[in-house]
Amino acid sequence: MKALILVGGFGTRLRPLTLSFPKPLVDFANKPMILHQIEALKAIGVSEVVLAINYQPEVMLNFLKDFETKLGIKITCSQETEPLGTAGPLALARDKLLDDSGEPFFVLNSDVISEYPLKEMIAFHKSHGGEASIMVTKVDEPSKYGVVVMEQSTGKVEKFVEKPKLFVGNKINAGIYLLNPSVLDRIELRPTSIEKEVFPKIAAENKLYAMVLPGFWMDIGQPRDYITGLRLYLDSLRKNSPSKLANGPHIVGNVIVDETAKIGEGCLIGPDVAIGPGCVVESGVRLSRCTVMRGVRIKKHACISSSIIGWHSTVGQWARVENMTILGEDVHVCDEIYSNGGVVLPHKEIKASILKPEIVM
Repeated sequence: MKALILVGGFGTRLRPLTLSFPKPLVDFANKPMILHQIEALKAIGVSEVVLAINYQPEVMLNFLKDFETKLGIKITCSQETEPLGTAGPLALARDKLLDDSGEPFFVLNSDVISEYPLKEMIAFHKSHGGEASIMVTKVDEPSKYGVVVMEQSTGKVEKFVEKPKLFVGNKINAGIYLLNPSVLDRIELRPTSIEKEVFPKIAAENKLYAMVLPGFWMDIGQPRDYITGLRLYLDSLRKNSPSKLANGPHIVGNVIVDETAKIGEGCLIGPDVAIGPGCVVESGVRLSRCTVMRGVRIKKHACISSSIIGWHSTVGQWARVENMTILGEDVHVCDEIYSNGGVVLPHKEIKASILKPEIVM
């Protein structure tokens, strides 16, 4: 089987992290976002992954070459010279996706994190005999999304309603698809939307089916959702592989710590924290609802909550960092500084407190 991951553009919503790395290579729970998806695809027998990309393909490919060997899966790029929306990239990668097997192929949005029930999706796709399957997830506020209206018993999709004013359902497209090769005949090589142009036509012919995603789902393409996604991901680890979580007298709730990180005396860490490789957390530090990426140093008695600390940054002694502060790569926060929602571009030194949410250039 093959799969296409829609990697897309510049990752502007996750700046300043995406100023250092393409968005799919930004760490989430101590490994690049895209690796969560590639590992899930490999686990159910996908042999080749095509990345549909229009930004920094060399960086992506150089990085993923290591994983090709480690995971034993072929990874190739299909590069757009202009943005092609969510369907155009399938037409562009047509030759890479088609083979003689006639097997369906997966398409995934690279921002999506979930338990990836791909095996169940294959069984569902075979059982209904339609042309395409999409994964849907239930949300509390459907008016913010495009809602999928479907038959409860069979999963057959009736129609799509964009940001409905009145309640028509609470299931939205989760960005994970399983498509027969014939779907490629419906897509022209031009900027096209799979959600607004391709799927409604398949639904009108009664050939589109939706499966309700079991477990959690999050689009982690922006900081607030990234932090929420981390909580949901760690909750899921607690249920499915609790041995991957850290434990000890200094740990509260769900925490993941890379084995190469060093943690000092008297710290209190958690809930919902990821500490990356090579990090040094000195004594008396308090961390909650945050991600600390590779090579970060957090000095004594610093306090960090609801924030993302980018690669190789430093947070000074008694500093307090909170309220969706995002530090880019190699940012140095001096001792006793307070940051309330500061978004700091890479390679900066912060010598004065940031009292209200702002971007520090």
